[in-house]
Amino acid sequence: MRATFDVVKRLAIQSTKKEEMIDITADVRRIVRESGVLRGICYLYVPHTTAAITVNENTDPNVKLDIIAQLEKAVPREGKYRHAEGNAAAHIKSSIIGSSQAIFIENGKLVLGTWQAIFLCEFDGPRSRNILVKVT
Repeated sequence: MRATFDVVKRLAIQSTKKEEMIDITADVRRIVRESGVLRGICYLYVPHTTAAITVNENTDPNVKLDIIAQLEKAVPREGKYRHAEGNAAAHIKSSIIGSSQAIFIENGKLVLGTWQAIFLCEFDGPRSRNILVKVT
């Protein structure tokens, strides 16, 4: 019998800093395991305009710091932006990283590389964020 899990799960995350990358891999693995899907795709989507989702290394914590630092160099928080709310840089950074990821599932497990993890990227925190997860 083929397992299906066409329900969207909501993963709630509280960021604690203005900008940070939060490892959500364990939470996503739990959702995949609970789905019973052995072979499929896990879709992740962050419905926020100043947050993003990415897959990258989590073994060396400096990788996260480097990503945030280089994004700040490319898109500084303080700049001549037209957006009146004062968070234009956060909108731009989230557009660069992206709002979704699709990860294969094989044998009931996420197909991630040895050093890979899934991160919520916060660019306008601290805030309460949601990640929508669909396993199919």
